Amino acid sequence: MKIAVIGGGVVGLSTAVALLRQGIDVQCYEAGEPMGERSAGDTRIFRLAHAFPDMVELAARSRTLFAEWSELAGTPLVEDVGTVVSGAHAAEWATAMATAGAAHEVVEAGSPLLRLPARDFSGPALIDPAGGVIRVDRIRTFLVGAIGTRLRPAHVDAVEETPSGVRVTAGPDASTFDAAVICAGEGTSALIDIPSALEHHLRVSYPIRPGAPEPFQCWITKPADGELGTYQHLAAPGTWAVGGDVDSSLVSWAGGREAAEQASLELLTAYVSEHLPFVEPRPIARVHCTHNPDLEDGLHFVRRGRVLATYGENLMKFAPLLGATLAQAAADGSTPANAGPPRHEATA
Repeated sequence: MKIAVIGGGVVGLSTAVALLRQGIDVQCYEAGEPMGERSAGDTRIFRLAHAFPDMVELAARSRTLFAEWSELAGTPLVEDVGTVVSGAHAAEWATAMATAGAAHEVVEAGSPLLRLPARDFSGPALIDPAGGVIRVDRIRTFLVGAIGTRLRPAHVDAVEETPSGVRVTAGPDASTFDAAVICAGEGTSALIDIPSALEHHLRVSYPIRPGAPEPFQCWITKPADGELGTYQHLAAPGTWAVGGDVDSSLVSWAGGREAAEQASLELLTAYVSEHLPFVEPRPIARVHCTHNPDLEDGLHFVRRGRVLATYGENLMKFAPLLGATLAQAAADGSTPANAGPPRHEATA
């Protein structure tokens, strides 16, 4: 077989590598830097904790595959510091963890089991001991090395079924494949109908104050309505990264990246100053990416003949599982089952 993978983010590269390991001839198209858009940055949060039991189970399977990747890469790809989810949704997520049979514990602020850059916060806290920091920089090196010359630097303009296969058009060139997998992030909606709303998203890193009790656990805050929800983790030694659920009106696509970044920077820095006593409210690094406000945690798949597409948010932690799943489905013509909350049904 000969299969095209459209998109060289972490999911596209994972899929291409899985196909190569099945002995399938694959070409992965990516117009920019590999893992340079939605996969940008050097770190992400891994967690089993989700609101739906099926997502917990899939994350556990992905964690096992990350361990296998780490063996192949010769370096840990997930640092086991644990993840904490605090606030309004902690109990609901704990129920999903219990249903899935995942180890967890629910505690209150001040528990000696918590290692966070703040002592006080809203609501109980769910401790996910299998969580940690995903080392995106190491994954990028591993996947790019594994795919080798099968990565093609080109922008795909169209993916069309023909009597002889799937034609992929990239500029003046067109090639025909037996099947195609589309995992092009924000570019996926131009090739197949899926939710296409976009907004800007910013993650900012701040210095940890000297003498703070590192290493902190990764931390996701989900406070009551009207308060800023955040995700936080150790981006590098002595550096704490913070992103937040900024109001859509401030980070809209139409409003432009500059205004969105400035609004996000101000809100995140104010949050650090008010809530994180172990962190200096002094921005030292930023990571920009795009976000779809119509999607939450979830894995979504749509098939159009011999073309299979996937989309969703927060997919980094599922990368090895998604790659293996998409590779198998592309080879045998199946369509994986969606997971998580029901969402917009994509159409041909």
